[in-house]
Amino acid sequence: MVGFFLSNDELLEILAETKNVQAVQPHMSKCFDGIKSLDFGEDPKSVDIFAMFSAEGERVPLGKNLKARGNVEQWLTAVEAAMVASLKKQGKESYVSYAKERRTDWVRNQPAQIVIMVAQIYWCRGVIECLESENPVAAMEKYLEKNRSDLKDMTAVVREDLSRLHRKIIAALITIDVHARDIVEELWQEKVESVNDFKWQMQLRYYWDDKDDICFIRQTNTFFKYTYEYLGAQSRLVVTPMTDRCYMTLTGAMHLRLGGAPAGPAGTGKTETTKDLGNTLGKYVVVFNCSDQMDYKGMGKIYRGLAQSGLWGCFDEFNRINLDVLSVCAQQVYCVLQAIRERKTEFIFTDGARVSLDVRVGFFITMNPGYAGRQELPENLKALFRGVTMMVPNRQIIKKVKLAA
Repeated sequence: MVGFFLSNDELLEILAETKNVQAVQPHMSKCFDGIKSLDFGEDPKSVDIFAMFSAEGERVPLGKNLKARGNVEQWLTAVEAAMVASLKKQGKESYVSYAKERRTDWVRNQPAQIVIMVAQIYWCRGVIECLESENPVAAMEKYLEKNRSDLKDMTAVVREDLSRLHRKIIAALITIDVHARDIVEELWQEKVESVNDFKWQMQLRYYWDDKDDICFIRQTNTFFKYTYEYLGAQSRLVVTPMTDRCYMTLTGAMHLRLGGAPAGPAGTGKTETTKDLGNTLGKYVVVFNCSDQMDYKGMGKIYRGLAQSGLWGCFDEFNRINLDVLSVCAQQVYCVLQAIRERKTEFIFTDGARVSLDVRVGFFITMNPGYAGRQELPENLKALFRGVTMMVPNRQIIKKVKLAA
């Protein structure tokens, strides 16, 4: 997936410097969402790759015997495989150590995205244990106190003298903890007593697979495996009821093998919510800013790249594209979605090219309806996307979360 979305000039610059592995460093952030650079050690001529660095300065080891030898596209693909393997290993180790260490100490020793993932797994397990107990309401009230205590401990830690990286990690965890506490409080107040109640089923729920040692996520009747794309120490969105509804629509669309289409005025979080859902599932979301200069050939290349890499593509202001191009886009998207429904490993794209397929690919479009220069989507394109209307979030909810954090 590392080279699908580079410009021709960037790709030529990388391929021209095959013998100089350091020449790839400036382009790492364009190949991977969270990797800013690679750690080759102190020797400037070294081909041994020891770790990856995020833009926030987080260092994650990449295991042993990883070398930048041979064609650049081959060893970058090896870096991608090592990235996934390393995060899976870190995830298992963090999952085991969470139960043995104090939470305030544990959070300082894990990669940022693993912190969120493992914390959510244990939180979800705690809620399920409450709902399956003899007295779910009383158990939920007790668990609510534990959630409040954990949140209080984290707010005490964040006031300490921390590095910029650790402060960002803990701030992201607090954001998720606040939402988790609010969910538990709502379940208690509503006297929910079953794991099958929609109030619980509608939440993004993390589980650990002991057989394969991986994380998977459920929401309503959908199922996703955590994909372990390294995302760095990114901040997380404050989750409002509107965010939850958008998540449900987008995950439901993926389950039905459709695309997602958040629509609404500027500044309502359409693109950011899509990206945050990608972060939740460990997915790299590639954002494309659409304009009336885009043609069907360029769009076809993007769709083919997404299909082969299995990434999510978010097409911002999709309805700025000219109507004649949108008509062709409808057929291109349908071609990919139909191949996903049929669980193919390869398919023939609309231009006749044979394309390999990763069925985890996702298509999302955001639109500002009613703005000047915006097109009405053709009906055959509308049918391929599940829509959700976004609006200005509830300021009182955001204020409440900020005060709690």
